[in-house]
Amino acid sequence: MKKKFALLSLSLGIAALIPFVSVVAQVPSLPRLPSLPTPGNPQIPPQLPPLSEPELTLPLKLVEIDLGCQPARGCLGWDEQLFWSRGKRGDRAALLKSIDHSLRYLNTPRAATLYQNYPVQGITLDRVNKSLRRFRQMVVAAKTPAELQAKVRREFAFYKSVGNDGNGTVKFTAYYEPVYTASRVRTAQYKYPVYGLPKDLDKWAKPHPKRVDLEGTDGLQGDKSQLRGLEMLWFRDRLDAYMIHIQGSAQIRLTNGKKTSIGFAGATEYPWTSIGGALIKDGKLTRQNATMPALIAHFKKNPQDLDIYLPVWERFIFFKETNGAPATGSIGVPVTADRSIATDKSLMPPGALALIYNSFPYPKSGGGLERRAVSRFVLDQDTGSAIKGPGRVDYFMGTGKLAGDRAGITGGNGQLYYLLLKE
Repeated sequence: MKKKFALLSLSLGIAALIPFVSVVAQVPSLPRLPSLPTPGNPQIPPQLPPLSEPELTLPLKLVEIDLGCQPARGCLGWDEQLFWSRGKRGDRAALLKSIDHSLRYLNTPRAATLYQNYPVQGITLDRVNKSLRRFRQMVVAAKTPAELQAKVRREFAFYKSVGNDGNGTVKFTAYYEPVYTASRVRTAQYKYPVYGLPKDLDKWAKPHPKRVDLEGTDGLQGDKSQLRGLEMLWFRDRLDAYMIHIQGSAQIRLTNGKKTSIGFAGATEYPWTSIGGALIKDGKLTRQNATMPALIAHFKKNPQDLDIYLPVWERFIFFKETNGAPATGSIGVPVTADRSIATDKSLMPPGALALIYNSFPYPKSGGGLERRAVSRFVLDQDTGSAIKGPGRVDYFMGTGKLAGDRAGITGGNGQLYYLLLKE
């Protein structure tokens, strides 16, 4: 029987993401993952037209998986990064910490309220909580990827996202937390500000002022802006300040040698607009090379284009100082590199255990990045203004330059599952 959604409203976290354009990773077939469709495979059916009653379509569907799937490393749940990664120690401790963050959230009144009306039958707060606790025990006890995989496939039910086409095709992007240098006072070099939250933002008339109204075409509206006096930090590069709006948070190296951090505090009410799409439309980038590194390189080479294209995204982000705290997701807990995702929280279960399958870039010996298809256990702990519908996942890469390099070329189509103990 079809059920109508009760929308679960959560505030925007740090996953404002990087979707200047969709970076579609065309990944060749990988023989070690033969039982799963290759992420980015052009044979995936085209997107279907929207249903006449989209509010009646459930985002997750209980699916049967083959318990006899072989070879094991080609089947869902083979997460070798927990145990080792290119000869290095795995990130089991990071996953356990991320699980604990979700468990803390699931034991809050906020979580209880949101799960009361979750529309997918069988997905309840109690079941999500018990599932995470049992999975944690498994992660602690497991000695190999095969051992953990076998237990999970035996004890857990798999709820697959219907994706953006009704057939499970999920578009992936990635985000990260940048590290920038800033000054607490304006100087001749550090002159591009980010702003704190206006106390009366909830009383602002709508439609809200646009980005260009608040900071000017060149980002230097200064004393003429209605935000005068709310400046928090000043940046040397206008694009640095803008990128923090995109990512939603940043670690900051101050010019006096100290460190701090800033995070999302609020925003004006405008939708996401892709400046990458605008650059493509004007012939300044192609769809094939429209990655984040290419976009940044374009603006470094053509700084005059900043005044033209940055105002295209009309939404304006306000910040709060977080004093070095880690990046925090929309459910109010820290996000963890390679172990946290952002989804549409009006559809997906907040804080829950998930499993993603897609291709992601990793450092390769000798330098550069290479894509590897992975099956990865993650926690759903964030959302973003551009993450809409059951066919979108934004994957948190971590903090700093390498994380940004990886996030900037992440893309393609994969799959998303939520795991709950069998009833």
